Amino acid sequence: MRHLSLALVTAAAIAAAMPAYAQQTPPAAPGATTSVAIPRGVFFRGQVDGQILSSDNLIGAKIHGTDDKIIADIEELILSSDLRVEGVIIGTGGFLGTGEKRIGLRFSALRFGPEGKVTVPELTKEVIAALPAYERKTPRKTLLERASEKAREITDRSMETAKPTIDNASEAAKEAYDKAKEVTKEAYDKAKDAVGQKQ
Repeated sequence: MRHLSLALVTAAAIAAAMPAYAQQTPPAAPGATTSVAIPRGVFFRGQVDGQILSSDNLIGAKIHGTDDKIIADIEELILSSDLRVEGVIIGTGGFLGTGEKRIGLRFSALRFGPEGKVTVPELTKEVIAALPAYERKTPRKTLLERASEKAREITDRSMETAKPTIDNASEAAKEAYDKAKEVTKEAYDKAKDAVGQKQ
């Protein structure tokens, strides 16, 4: 029974954050002296009782057959336009992703047992063989597209992280240049005076 409620909480947590949790504001980093106003009702400080992370309890979960053997694993969530969990996409068969068949299952068909064990009583080998593969409406991103997005993400994060360092280095270089310019001018003026006194 606990695992059934766990599944329902998973769906609720993914679909929409509860208002009480949404009011949490993340703490400032230790030693931070920033004056940035953190908007309320937008961010989570951390996981609290009653919240379940899909990567811990749903995505990647193994689905066991009636003979207790693993027959599939949950790969993706199917969300409605208002972000409610309607179902999951499972991968079954194949080896290391090759020859794998992807099937869509309604979320209500999943049964959560002891220790997070997931079963779908209706999912037999015969049913898997008879079911058509799940069809995406939009094509999946290619490996090149995903790699390009990841490279852009890394560049953006790196620039954001490096910007304060670059700004500090530029400021330090400007100060060093101004100081060197001042010292050079003083030396030039002294040399000029010395030459003038000798004439």
